[in-house]
Amino acid sequence: MLRTFAAAAAGLFLATSANASDFTPAIIFDMGGKFDESFNQAAYNGAERFREETGIDYLEFEITNDAQREQALRRMVRKDADVVVVVGFAFATPLEAVAGEETDRKFTIIDMVVDLPNVQSVTFKEHEGSFLVGMAAALASKTGKV
Repeated sequence: MLRTFAAAAAGLFLATSANASDFTPAIIFDMGGKFDESFNQAAYNGAERFREETGIDYLEFEITNDAQREQALRRMVRKDADVVVVVGFAFATPLEAVAGEETDRKFTIIDMVVDLPNVQSVTFKEHEGSFLVGMAAALASKTGKV
């Protein structure tokens, strides 16, 4: 799943770039940092893949406390990022505030839905993986019990 997630993160940057020379993407990682072996790291891997495939650099920031979420969003807006990707559901409230004011800018939130026209929400069906593992265990069971 994380490999698919990394490819999706790279695709988010690519899908929004009309003119690569004028395009500045940004990514804000949640607490835990970009090497957390989870969503942050998958997003980082996708951003790095984007950089390698396009030659376009991106802005990045790793928050270290809750208060930095909105501050980091506003910082990326001030730095004139064309699209800002935030990693994690905890960004929902700060993103609603900033994206509501910055209607000409594009945002993406991973693992939460924010219903604004300039926000792309990326969510997953984590429960389906658990269901499939349970099915595989049941099919592999010789006793009929899991």
